[in-house]
Amino acid sequence: MPSLPSKTLETFPNPAPERDFHIHMEIPEFTCLCPKTGQPDFATLILDYIPEKLCVELKSLKLYMWSFRDEGCFHEAVTNRILDDLVKATKPRYMRLTAKFYVRGGIFTNVVAEHRKKGWKPAPRVDLASFDTQSNTRG
Repeated sequence: MPSLPSKTLETFPNPAPERDFHIHMEIPEFTCLCPKTGQPDFATLILDYIPEKLCVELKSLKLYMWSFRDEGCFHEAVTNRILDDLVKATKPRYMRLTAKFYVRGGIFTNVVAEHRKKGWKPAPRVDLASFDTQSNTRG
């Protein structure tokens, strides 16, 4: 039986809830409709999050994204709605959704929305790229 679009986001238990780890997803085929013209809007969505107890299941995420194909949505509204739905489903420590909409009328639109769990603070970033392995010094 073929898959159908769905607003249901399924989750699974975080396999390492004792640590902060970063999940990065790129969704290059997001589409919705312009609420003014009815023409399709295309975007690449970039989802970054640090899970608490739950992770989003990929097939359900795909079907969820597909469910916007025939909906009229302003870029700002749909980005925030998707973030809200993902936060509600997964209750992450941190989540950022970046929506990079393709050009329309000579204008590119990027919308970034974030959620932070109350009280959560990220660990300091470790920059391994600048470590010189030849001399064992920072470069």
